[in-house]
Amino acid sequence: MSVARDLRTLLRLRNFRRLLTVRLLSQSADGVYQVALAAYVVFSPEKQTSAAAIASAMAVLLLPYSLIGPFAGVLLDRWPRRQVFLYGNLLRASLASCTALLILASVPDWLFYASALCVTAVNRFVLAGLSAALPRVVDDERLVVANSLSPTAGTLAATAGGGLAFVVRLVADESDAAVVLLGAVLYLLSALASLSLPRALLGPDPGGTPLRLRAALTVTASGLVAGLRHLGERTRAARALAAMTVLRFCYGALTVMVLMLCRYAWSDGDSDGLALLGLAVGVSGAGFFVAAVMTPWAVGRLGRYGWITACAGSAAVLVPALGLSFTPAPMLIAAFVLGVVTQGSKIATDTVVQTSVDDSFRGRVFSLYDVLFNVAFVGAAGVAALLLPPDGRSVAVVTGVAVLYATVAVAMFRRRYTSSGG
Repeated sequence: MSVARDLRTLLRLRNFRRLLTVRLLSQSADGVYQVALAAYVVFSPEKQTSAAAIASAMAVLLLPYSLIGPFAGVLLDRWPRRQVFLYGNLLRASLASCTALLILASVPDWLFYASALCVTAVNRFVLAGLSAALPRVVDDERLVVANSLSPTAGTLAATAGGGLAFVVRLVADESDAAVVLLGAVLYLLSALASLSLPRALLGPDPGGTPLRLRAALTVTASGLVAGLRHLGERTRAARALAAMTVLRFCYGALTVMVLMLCRYAWSDGDSDGLALLGLAVGVSGAGFFVAAVMTPWAVGRLGRYGWITACAGSAAVLVPALGLSFTPAPMLIAAFVLGVVTQGSKIATDTVVQTSVDDSFRGRVFSLYDVLFNVAFVGAAGVAALLLPPDGRSVAVVTGVAVLYATVAVAMFRRRYTSSGG
């Protein structure tokens, strides 16, 4: 089949394989680090976690990206992206080691969050750079397949990293510090892997005056406005980003709900709850894999907007059908469905953005993309905190999310048949 042939062709491209290796190591470290944070913040026996506490933690760790994102975009369009991967992952390895020491020292929560924020902040540069660099190692003809393989493989690597973190935590007598140190090692390996790529290969294209760090503050405002203006002129990309933002909001609300169900409704102990959460993450990861296989074929048949329509419409039907029981088995099936829906829509959106915006603006646009993701996710966590009862069972959250999915499906269906090329 053509998808398998395209995948084999991509994997024969040496620089694509090297960029993919950087992504896999980096995102596997992310998965390890995220499990460590979840275990420390949500499942620590001494903490009585609430939905509001989870939302507050998400806000502390994610909202500052709304400020960092524009800086990332301006710098990514001027710095060699290979160097961003090298120094960004070296910095994260160092900061993650510091976080492990803070866990061992039992410091106040605000100091732990500050350290964790520094680690995850650098992630904005690395992930946005990986997306912006992908068209430099793959031709336009296979970009949809590359967007299926590369980010989805990264997500699966994060899932595998999370699974490895569970094993290490069990072997290390539930030591969150040991898990964080494992993440630091993987960040270091990703930095070393980036050295296999030529420095100038990944762009950005030469042109203009290289940005000096001391000028970043003054350039950021004008760079952000220019990126927004460019996005406004590319209505196809803007529409896809708007739809993906709503889908991300839905995913965030359901994530907080599942966290609360795992913590209180589905288990008698903290270890049992964390194991159920790990199973949900693994099942969702399987959905990401299925989306990677299906999306190139589905986009070829339905178009990019048509595939987003199909994803959102499926979620609108299946989320309430499976989720309103609030029992583990149907919710795990729902996690698989959401994996397919979320990743399938993201692959289509990434491709729309990459093919609709100029290379000199890609860094800024993908940074804005990340900002929308984070604001939507934190906003969803805040709304869920207001609606969720202590055990996580909320009909209002499930039905509200289903209505939002249906709204996106209708909007994208209309765009599919009023826009040429799907």
